[in-house]
Amino acid sequence: MILIDGKKAAAELRAELKEEVAELKSKHNKVPGLTVILIGDLTPSQIYVRNKEKSANEVGLKSEVIKYPDSVEERTVLEKIQELNSDETVSGILVQLPLPKHIDKQKVIEAIVPSKDVDGFHPMNVGNLSSGYESSIPCTPLGCYLLIKKIEPNLSGKKAVVVGRSNLNGKPMTQLLLKENCTVTITHSKTKDLKAECLDADIIVAAVGIPELVRGDWVKKDAIVIDVGINKTDNGIVGDVHFDEVSKNAKALTPVPGGVGPMTIACLLKNTIDCFKRSQI
Repeated sequence: MILIDGKKAAAELRAELKEEVAELKSKHNKVPGLTVILIGDLTPSQIYVRNKEKSANEVGLKSEVIKYPDSVEERTVLEKIQELNSDETVSGILVQLPLPKHIDKQKVIEAIVPSKDVDGFHPMNVGNLSSGYESSIPCTPLGCYLLIKKIEPNLSGKKAVVVGRSNLNGKPMTQLLLKENCTVTITHSKTKDLKAECLDADIIVAAVGIPELVRGDWVKKDAIVIDVGINKTDNGIVGDVHFDEVSKNAKALTPVPGGVGPMTIACLLKNTIDCFKRSQI
């Protein structure tokens, strides 16, 4: 079985992006800029933002983090986004989720101009992705896609099962696989025989948030399995896939942690650079 090393793949992608940023700097005499808005003091959010800032600096991006307390008014955040929308030094804007309850997530997502939406959550980017047009692609599914392509460059005709139908992962993942001419089944909590669906798959992407849901006898020989889940249990952090069981059958499998996570941040940098390049045309 191939253990899909997300840390290594992310390091390779960052090295490529660092070269690209250096080329863009020499060509345009400026570098892409990423601005992250962090609201409140949730520890996971703080860790994510710190890692994003560190990675952005590593590849040579201009990086800025704007912090607000939990009590910040929605209007203040929306006004700041409008200011960043018109700032030519900012290529990408990201508002770290989750947000406090009094702030409307959809309003915040839609306030970011689609050309600077590095998360790929704006309805216009969602629509462009599903229509096969140029768009910012959500970072986690993009990371999953790049990991799958490292194992199997030609996905045409493969059967893929996506477990989970969220806007963040399941739906955009489906679009990326369709674009590669996969036959895609999207499954969820109401799917009648999830095991049978998975057993039929050449590729399984599990992003449903249920610890160790996908078992060894759900996976056929030589399937590629991507585990997006991060679940806290009494035994520590586990994914949506039962690693020990599935590793006996799968052709390739991502670990948790150290699989999809590092690629998500690397893809955020890639999206920021792509937004910058489109703005220079």
